[in-house]
Amino acid sequence: MIDSVTLGDLAELLREAGYRTNESEQNGLRQLLSASQGVGFAVRPGNPQVEDAERLLDFTLSCALRIDGVLPEGMVATWNRSKRFGRLGQQGDFLVLEMDVLVAGGVSRGHLRTSVELWDRLMRELLLYLRNYRAPEQEAEAGEPAAS
Repeated sequence: MIDSVTLGDLAELLREAGYRTNESEQNGLRQLLSASQGVGFAVRPGNPQVEDAERLLDFTLSCALRIDGVLPEGMVATWNRSKRFGRLGQQGDFLVLEMDVLVAGGVSRGHLRTSVELWDRLMRELLLYLRNYRAPEQEAEAGEPAAS
């Protein structure tokens, strides 16, 4: 059972899953950078173990997309109501998808691999969601017959 991980462990896990990854430092914090579906994402450290600050009890997968213009009202809330594992939020000019992964208490290597696969699926679903999003008002108008 795995009850903590290092950034090196996570980089190896991503490489085994077919991702290229590199370590980066931002504001004094180390993180991993990678990409899925042609969109970049980061693996950010979470809470360190008390005994060894290099070992993490959790981590966050995070993808920030720059917003061009204004998001439709309710777009973020609609996504969050329909997804259990990843949360979407707006932070300034960015739309941010995040998913926390907990290892404290013990998980299998298969669990970590499945978490990466789930993240990949969430990113694919987000891109489709953004491409195909129609506000509830637009859906209602699309379902109404045109006036003659």
